[in-house]
Amino acid sequence: MLQPQDLLTLLLKVAVAASLASILSRFGAFQRMLVSEERTIGQRTRLALSIAAPFAFGVGTRVFNPTYQAVDLGLEGSMVAGLIGGYYSGLLSGILISLPAMLNGELMTMPLYAGIGVLGGLLRDVAPDKEDIWRFSPFLDLSVYRLLRRRYDVRRSAFHLACLLSIVAADLLRFAVANVFEKPRPVFCLAQLWHSNARPLEILAIYIASIFAVTLPLKIWNNFRNEKKLESQQLRLNEARLAALTRQINPHFLFNTLNTVASLIRTNPEEARRVIYKLSSILRALLRKTENFSPLGEELAFIDNYMAIELVRFGDKLRFVKEIDPATVDLLVPSMLLQPLIENSLRHGLGSKIEGGTVRLQSRIEDGRLHLLVEDDGVGIPENRLASLFDQGIGISNVNERLKVLFGATYRMWIDSRPGEGTRTGIEIPELSHPLAAVS
Repeated sequence: MLQPQDLLTLLLKVAVAASLASILSRFGAFQRMLVSEERTIGQRTRLALSIAAPFAFGVGTRVFNPTYQAVDLGLEGSMVAGLIGGYYSGLLSGILISLPAMLNGELMTMPLYAGIGVLGGLLRDVAPDKEDIWRFSPFLDLSVYRLLRRRYDVRRSAFHLACLLSIVAADLLRFAVANVFEKPRPVFCLAQLWHSNARPLEILAIYIASIFAVTLPLKIWNNFRNEKKLESQQLRLNEARLAALTRQINPHFLFNTLNTVASLIRTNPEEARRVIYKLSSILRALLRKTENFSPLGEELAFIDNYMAIELVRFGDKLRFVKEIDPATVDLLVPSMLLQPLIENSLRHGLGSKIEGGTVRLQSRIEDGRLHLLVEDDGVGIPENRLASLFDQGIGISNVNERLKVLFGATYRMWIDSRPGEGTRTGIEIPELSHPLAAVS
């Protein structure tokens, strides 16, 4: 029967493997290497060094104090490095991990660990899919069951079974090498240390612990990889949403501007030419906009061209006033942020007002946040419609959705309107001097 102290050693061995994997996954450079399956020789070298360092430290700890048998995971670390990084990473890791044992006179450790690292690389090469490396189960019965059930991919199941058997074979090889000589000991091996009084069940427990010591780091790192993939997918989804929202805004603006040009062609061709020139400047700016953010100064120049067209349509009835804090001109704002708000004021606020009115644009900085305000003295918005404006208004809802995609919970947008008095639309966003990654 397995002695309590021996069982504790095996449990600690598995716990140490999980702890080392968790510690490594906290480093950004190691995280990036895990996510990518295609690596340069430099990346494979760094991967080998990253894995070898903690596992070699464990071997050195055992060499320095033989009572700490559970921290020696040299074989398991070499196998993991080969499975993740291939032949080169497995070979280099095996060599580096073995150095403390070699200095202790365990001279067969280096060729053994290097060979096991190469074995891990061989398993990586024969994997039906590189993702299968991260998915195999430490339970032999499950692998056999999947292999026998036709609904599972036979090649994948056979690969998972081969991984388990390879770990057992590597541990058997270590046991065989350890038994070649008694003194000096050629390699550290728990089964060899316990051989004088160990029973088959105890030896089996040692091999099972080795299997878990290899598979647990892979499971821990795979969970991290899945989280990073989900984050990447969410980022791409947000970018797609943002692009779709921007495309919705641009045609809406373009069609209204073309209607203005069409109305001028017959009545005032010269003015129509000037408007078309302004329109071409606007379209050129739109085509150049490939970033989600642009300086407020560029957005204001865009608004000037847009309002030049609208002033032609409204004539003397329209007044446009800008109150811009010079400190805000170089700050970044979402591209095409202001035009839909001003267009909304023109169409719904002043469009039906016979005597026309004023559109006012303000910007200021307060407590590290940029405040933008678009105000008109138009007909206002009825209270029953104001409550649903963020859901139904094309320009307003799109702007709000873009801000939500870009800033998450760190922005504020509000609308205050009174029938017959006008509408005020305010936006409050963080003060930005460099682009902000889209977040949900």
